[in-house]
Amino acid sequence: MSDSAADKIEAKRLSALPWLIFSSRWLQLPLYLGLIVAQVVYVVLFLRELWNLSGHAFDYTEQQIMLHVLGLIDVVMISNLLVMVIVGGYETFVSRLQLQGHPDQPEWLSHVNAGVLKVKLATAIIGISSIHLLKTFIEAGQIGMEGAKVTWDGVLWQTIIHMAFILSAIGIAWVDKLMNAMPVGKPKH
Repeated sequence: MSDSAADKIEAKRLSALPWLIFSSRWLQLPLYLGLIVAQVVYVVLFLRELWNLSGHAFDYTEQQIMLHVLGLIDVVMISNLLVMVIVGGYETFVSRLQLQGHPDQPEWLSHVNAGVLKVKLATAIIGISSIHLLKTFIEAGQIGMEGAKVTWDGVLWQTIIHMAFILSAIGIAWVDKLMNAMPVGKPKH
């Protein structure tokens, strides 16, 4: 090994405290593995709900089928959210996945960073909230009837919370845009 190569390796070695701090990112690995287990649970939930829907295809009303299909879409959107957190979070905070050139590499992964991940998560949460709100609006026709699952107060609060999600996502995207517009490098004098 040449002296310059040995010097580069020596320069990359960290002292004990920086090494410990930098290595602590691996403590997140069990968290991502736990989210993979949660993904498996969502697959089981999806299959159970699909089986239930298939078994009632001839006796459910159109509204009941629509509510079940919205439930399936909700499970898929939450599962998509899990994939974004698992793949994007691991790639951003733990270690590179080395997927360059892989035909199945998600397009968004090539430019993921903490800001992009936050915006993607916020928009995914809005999508999930939208599905729940749509289900609530469909069920709102039963308000006042015996056995109704929703109330006017519930519809109002769910709408307010949904709007808070939208405003939060706009705020996150705006802050991310401001951060990306800031010049990196030498401070201005």
